[in-house]
Amino acid sequence: MAFRGPKVWLWRWRRNPLRRRADAVEAWVVLGAWALTVLVGVLAGWGAAGSVEQGLARERVEWRPLQARLTEAAPGKAVARSGSTGADQVWAKVGWTGPDGSAHTGQVRAATGSPAGTPVTIWTDRQGRMVTQPATPAQARLRSTLVGGLAGVAAGALPFAGGRVLRGRLERRRIDQWDTDWARFDALRGRPMS
Repeated sequence: MAFRGPKVWLWRWRRNPLRRRADAVEAWVVLGAWALTVLVGVLAGWGAAGSVEQGLARERVEWRPLQARLTEAAPGKAVARSGSTGADQVWAKVGWTGPDGSAHTGQVRAATGSPAGTPVTIWTDRQGRMVTQPATPAQARLRSTLVGGLAGVAAGALPFAGGRVLRGRLERRRIDQWDTDWARFDALRGRPMS
């Protein structure tokens, strides 16, 4: 391993008789790759976050709670409601009427042992299909931030990887050039090539 000495910032742009054209090209490649990585990452993340935020806001506006009724008794024995938790819930069949008057059925979580006809709150879309409860504004912000961050990192990885590949090729080319220059130097000094 060669001794590199102390790190000098921005050495590829400084005037130096030992600086080669390949050093300047590499400096511009690195700068361009970093600039593209940041720009693409920020734009992709911002766009993805905005799209998710709009979609979740549209769901909050369009999806409505509705009272459905159990069409048959929920399996299991009824338990006292004083200490009930989500653990004493089972899947049960429910029925409801859509906005166009059509009958719909589905399955929801209901308290064990609930008799047929028990009202259960469900969420439906504009067509009357059952959907999950829409995200609250705080949940929507969290989701959009996470999705935007992941999209930004994923999109930014492409120019970053491209810059690394291009820099690796420039490095190999520079090493080959060094070999050629050393062979020429050895020939000038009269030493045989090894």
